[in-house]
Amino acid sequence: MRLFKNTNIQFVKSRYVAYGVSLIILIIGLVGLATQGLNWSIDFTSGVAAKVNLKAVDASVPPLQIDQLRTVLSKNGYPEAEIQYVGDQSESTFMIKIKSRTDETAVSTETKNIILKVIAEQLPEYVKGKDINREVIEEIYEVGPKVGGEMRTQALLAVFIALLLIIVYIWFRFELTFGVMAVVALFHDVLCIVGIFAISGKEITVQIIAALLTIVGYSINDTIVIFDRIREDLKVYRKDPYEVVFNRAMNSTLSRTVITAGTTLFTALALFFFGGSVLHDFAFAMTLGVIFGTYSSIFVASNMVIDWYRITHKEKQSIQHLTKKK
Repeated sequence: MRLFKNTNIQFVKSRYVAYGVSLIILIIGLVGLATQGLNWSIDFTSGVAAKVNLKAVDASVPPLQIDQLRTVLSKNGYPEAEIQYVGDQSESTFMIKIKSRTDETAVSTETKNIILKVIAEQLPEYVKGKDINREVIEEIYEVGPKVGGEMRTQALLAVFIALLLIIVYIWFRFELTFGVMAVVALFHDVLCIVGIFAISGKEITVQIIAALLTIVGYSINDTIVIFDRIREDLKVYRKDPYEVVFNRAMNSTLSRTVITAGTTLFTALALFFFGGSVLHDFAFAMTLGVIFGTYSSIFVASNMVIDWYRITHKEKQSIQHLTKKK
């Protein structure tokens, strides 16, 4: 199925407009990072995580809903608490994560005690007659600043290693210039999303790191499809200027790109609007990733290869090396 046939959109000629749009978004994101920083979750800072069983003893009492628990914690000074169901919703078991206001372990212990007190006082119908330390609190642990810092370093390292391995793969599969520009486009995608999260104040959780790595894989897949068509067209249209070949390749893969991006975007938007608060930020990151990933595959990665050729005047050598690869 092809949505577009015989298109001749001038992606190459309009690349400087695209560069300008990207530069504006990146500057705004970097300003947000510099002024506000990232809002790291408990997994990367310090705080308390508790698995609590709040199933009512009396069958006449309705199951506790996650929104009710969130409201109780918010009214008692913890609007930032992360809450999610553990297992079946009818079991009313929740995982509650709350960041400490400082990096001191003593404060994490105080936070734990306050949470237990709030649950006991505000939700008596779900804890009455129970031993709160045995029957209500199934699991509780504190995340110290040292462990959180190590997790943060490892998360950033995971993204860096993924980008480095992508350069190596595309260098082997295509050509070094293509590999470097593909990773520049991926940095563009990641920085745009991280910048938006910094400006909006949304938390960077383990799930968001997973979303960023997924976006890296999604975006590079789109880029490689275009690169592969460029390589094939360079073999067929040897006499055409390379700018014309690049533009033709981007147009010939446009239908595939739009269909793939569209179906993925619909899924991400469905999660965003109907997946609930637990999946909201993850779906938000995925939605941004699909948009920026598709945009950079078309307007950034291939066009930056063209500009690099113009700067270095090594296009003949690079194209000759590229077209020899299978």
